[in-house]
Amino acid sequence: MTSPAVPGFRSVPFTGVIYVMAEAARRGFRYGHPDWCNLGQGQPETGPLPGAPPRVHQVEIGVDDQEYAPVPGIWELRRAVAELYNGLYRQGRRSQYTELNVCICGGGRASLTRAVAALGEINLGHFLPDYTAYEELLDIFKLFTSIPILLEGNKGYHFGLDDLEREITGRGLSALLLSNPCNPTGRVIQGDELDGWVGVARRVGCTLLIDEFYSHYIWTDAADGATVSAARHVDDVDADPVVLFDGLTKNWRYPGWRTSWIVGPRPVIDAVSSSGSFLDGGGSKPLQRSAVPLLAPAIVQAETAAIRRAFLRKRKILGDGLRAAGVRFDLEPEGTFYWWGDVSSLPPDIDTGMTFFQRALEERVICVPGEFFDVNPGKRRSGRPSRFRNYVRFSFGPEEAAVLEGVRRIREMVAHLG
Repeated sequence: MTSPAVPGFRSVPFTGVIYVMAEAARRGFRYGHPDWCNLGQGQPETGPLPGAPPRVHQVEIGVDDQEYAPVPGIWELRRAVAELYNGLYRQGRRSQYTELNVCICGGGRASLTRAVAALGEINLGHFLPDYTAYEELLDIFKLFTSIPILLEGNKGYHFGLDDLEREITGRGLSALLLSNPCNPTGRVIQGDELDGWVGVARRVGCTLLIDEFYSHYIWTDAADGATVSAARHVDDVDADPVVLFDGLTKNWRYPGWRTSWIVGPRPVIDAVSSSGSFLDGGGSKPLQRSAVPLLAPAIVQAETAAIRRAFLRKRKILGDGLRAAGVRFDLEPEGTFYWWGDVSSLPPDIDTGMTFFQRALEERVICVPGEFFDVNPGKRRSGRPSRFRNYVRFSFGPEEAAVLEGVRRIREMVAHLG
């Protein structure tokens, strides 16, 4: 979709999930529309869940909250984030996070943008496939050079420690950006493997920029409150090259709050605070203050346990239904709320991600073509089909009724075309 040219402005095309939602809107979709099944957008259901803490319905605004928030965030929330990470991942460790290791931002993209804007003239590695928004993020800032690293579906998107060290040293990477759990594949790096990744980064001097926005959606551990973070494997919080991104968006199911944080060494926090001063100026002060109670350990544990119970059911509903429709999977999702499916065995009219997406819109079902996760900053890899042209990302984030109905419509669509 394009708009008429205006002097001084370039045309900025809709890409990724933005394109998907715009196409759905052209066909009548709007949020809350009862006739649509949104299995596309990366948004969890935001209503009450059995066993979860009560949802926040009102935000109190104090007199001082009418003022700007500090660019790094209010100290109360910064301290609450640090204490949460210490409690979850660093009990008994000598090195502990403090509020000086935390920067509060106005949403996930804002936090990632602040970090990338603070990078110097380096080689920055990123994986394929990965989060669609990385494409624009890696294209807009020109100081660094982004270098893609391919993951293979026939290996379950696993990337070994030897492979990691070879890529870092062979390509001269100073930083590596990744989502863990991975959006879209659902692959999770955890335990000894994640410890090994942090160890390699420490040894060879490469900063890990780890998007942990789905770190409470873990399906490989039997414990209700299972979470994953590289913070568990950091030795020295001010020396180890590990920078983490998270927020209320997914793990607390408050995407509309646009409240996120960066956790890392103090020099990084100083740098991203400085970049934030000219990029966005800081987040909402009332929402930051209202977020502090949500980081209490009991609240986090109850919310994570409720997510696991509700979303495991939806994970099975969506996975079983898509398999029955003929969709193939390289990997069962170990985390996130997505199934990453290969549709190449479906009827010819819907055997690519884009044709499947377009046909599903006619059934008022939204999904995301896989080629959008073939992160390609600046469109430097042009002239050839995407490796992921036959893939689709399906979300089990919505309410269970929407997931059930979406699966039913997909199965009927495939049966009709077959």
